[in-house]
Amino acid sequence: METTLNRRLGVPGIVLMVIAAAAPITVVAANFPIIITVSGSIAVPLMALTAMVILLLFSVGFSWMTPRVPDAGAFYSYVDKGLGRRAGLGTAGIALFAYVLLTVSMTCYLGVQAGNLIHLWTGAAVPWWLISAVMLVIVGLLGFRDINLSAKVLGIVLVLEVVAVLAIDLGVLFSGRELTSTPFSPAEALSGAPGLGVLFVFLGFFGFEATAVFRNEARNPERTIPRATYIAVLSIGALYALSSWLVISGLGEETAVTASSENPDQVVIGLAGQVVAPIMADLVQVLVVTSMFACMLAFHNIVTRYLFTLGQRGVLPGSLAQVHRRHHAPSRASLWVSAVTSAVVVVSAAAQLDPVLQIYTWYSGAGAIGVIVMMALTSFAVVVFGSKTRKAAGQAPPAMVTTAAVLGGIGLLLVLALSIWNFPLLVGGGLAAVIWGAALVIVFAAAASLPRRAGMTPAAEEPAILEPRP
Repeated sequence: METTLNRRLGVPGIVLMVIAAAAPITVVAANFPIIITVSGSIAVPLMALTAMVILLLFSVGFSWMTPRVPDAGAFYSYVDKGLGRRAGLGTAGIALFAYVLLTVSMTCYLGVQAGNLIHLWTGAAVPWWLISAVMLVIVGLLGFRDINLSAKVLGIVLVLEVVAVLAIDLGVLFSGRELTSTPFSPAEALSGAPGLGVLFVFLGFFGFEATAVFRNEARNPERTIPRATYIAVLSIGALYALSSWLVISGLGEETAVTASSENPDQVVIGLAGQVVAPIMADLVQVLVVTSMFACMLAFHNIVTRYLFTLGQRGVLPGSLAQVHRRHHAPSRASLWVSAVTSAVVVVSAAAQLDPVLQIYTWYSGAGAIGVIVMMALTSFAVVVFGSKTRKAAGQAPPAMVTTAAVLGGIGLLLVLALSIWNFPLLVGGGLAAVIWGAALVIVFAAAASLPRRAGMTPAAEEPAILEPRP
């Protein structure tokens, strides 16, 4: 009798899941203008390269931990091993909180973008919350099934996204427009509000921890996860640096900030129509919608695997660790993720929050800070775990691993400090920033105090089987 998840994901499948979570066409068409607007700077390529270097340093320790922490808790499990159970549980709480916020932010933004597309084509005005509700149902159905189904859907969407991004890049390159080097200037990067720009650039990389989150469904995870991690970070960073440089060159060095601020939803889409063909603008709008959907699905699957691992560990109810008999997937955990994200969307819509200016910017900003906190904790957990290993087994981690982990942790702390300093500008004031900061602290403290269920051991138990419904 099968009692485990399917182990059929290879390096390509995991990389697809990670890059799909990054949502390349959404970053290029929707996030680049937001980054330019909130930072007041055109140094997006330099910000992207900086984020890539910091995450590569982080990935060295992250990958070294992979064979030493044989479960799918990713940041949670690594912090647990290095800094102790309480810190690990607090990290798990932050992970759930942050990724639910990121999922909801993308769900609501998707409702707006899809509604705009429907209105453009048919003239019908469909409420954004209705579209978001439909998307939540579809994502829930896919998340309930075998992860390979999600990987196939994400793979198709991702190929189309990358082709579209490269088409825009080539269109600008051969349009005869002047290519500027200013976006790579450190002085330009430090102008305006660089903290917010870097925060949203990091947001474009989030989800790369899925390389470890999907450990239980990966073939030969000790080799698959490190390779997928490096490939994903390098691919995303290179694509963002190149594309942001060409997009800014296409918009014009002197006019990029003004154009992005005045029309962030359409400025890159309009550029695509100009440098490629008019129909390209329509194709990009469609792909932004499918890209946001892919991002929703990827984040949903990440949260599901966190719940599954916490159920295995006995921190949350063991029913969350049940594996569906037919789909060999953590279907019960997926249902809970669908319920929670749907509830947050309903409450946010009932509160009449603006789906882009408030839900997307506030939730994604707070979620991004939460993920950066987790990564910084993980970096230092690697260092502490390496010290424990050296003392207990006489096997010190390579100096390169320790050095990279420390440098990555310092880089993440600097990014975190810049983000927090500028966060009030994003959420409309110091009071709102304090409320969001307090929420993250409360979540960490509440999760850290969770008891382990009686009779459970720290090691994951063999997951139970969830009978399919007739």
